[in-house]
Amino acid sequence: MMLLRKYMSLLGVGSALIDLILPKSHYHKGELIKGHFLIKGGTIEQRLRRIECDLMRIDHKTEKETVVDTVTILSSKVIHSEETNHLHFTFQLPETLTPSSQSISYRFKTRLVFNEGVESKDLDIIYVH
Repeated sequence: MMLLRKYMSLLGVGSALIDLILPKSHYHKGELIKGHFLIKGGTIEQRLRRIECDLMRIDHKTEKETVVDTVTILSSKVIHSEETNHLHFTFQLPETLTPSSQSISYRFKTRLVFNEGVESKDLDIIYVH
């Protein structure tokens, strides 16, 4: 049974999950965003390698996505089965951001990367004024 769980987690089934928790969705250019990552353990324990969180700018006219900035947290923590963890998150929004509009939007794209190469992903839309 344990072997089956391990192979399923390698396919992403029953893997640990990540969720970026932000206190609000509207921010001003240059504002410091403070939140946390909520990490929920899956069906087996997994060794975390890193958390990558990209602020993406989406231009809806050209359908082009660009990375504005990236936060990477390196870790070798073991995420135990069914365990819940919180990691602090801070991100300084650049002063040069174009405000959100019908044609420009922003989102954080978060990836939880494990030693086995499996990833858990999360998307969070923010509005910039």
